Amino acid sequence: MKTILLVCMIMLLTLTSACGNVEMTSHSNNSSEPESETSESIIPKNQSHCFNAENINLDSETEKFFYGTWKVEKHLGFANSWNDASEYPTGQKFIGDELIVKKDFFSSKGLKNYSKYQYELKNPIYEITAICYNATAFYRLYKIDIPDLDENDVVKVIDISDPSTERRIPVSIGFFVVNNDRLILISEATIFELKKINE
Repeated sequence: MKTILLVCMIMLLTLTSACGNVEMTSHSNNSSEPESETSESIIPKNQSHCFNAENINLDSETEKFFYGTWKVEKHLGFANSWNDASEYPTGQKFIGDELIVKKDFFSSKGLKNYSKYQYELKNPIYEITAICYNATAFYRLYKIDIPDLDENDVVKVIDISDPSTERRIPVSIGFFVVNNDRLILISEATIFELKKINE
């Protein structure tokens, strides 16, 4: 009985050691290739759920669309999980306000009615934190109904970080980029359609 137990333990140790070697070999092979944060290969295509990510830089097409001065055009609604009562029911305090989004500068000081949203950042960090490949997947993750969101629309979620701390700005301001042709601002649990007023 002791012999069988000893043989089993040796086999288990051998297997564990072999698995550890395979994992280490796998890491060493990957480390020889340069890592690309925007690598298309790490982002799955046509998924029925959202791809959650951290630290993915904006791709060139999204940058071209995203950078510019944006005006808050209309209130679209609220997240179903929680409503920001200060904006209920029309979100009128944001309408007409502006945001500046440039590669080397971000300003939300144009959101005049809210002192807690007043940010100006030099060389901000813009990151894609999720990609949803259809409206159903987007709703599952965010519990937000975006009007006119088609089932085949791709939504990229973009967050902004302060370069000095590498932390996201502490108020709940984020963006949903739909097909690189529509920009939606989320503030708390309220969503707004933005319109680009210049490049």
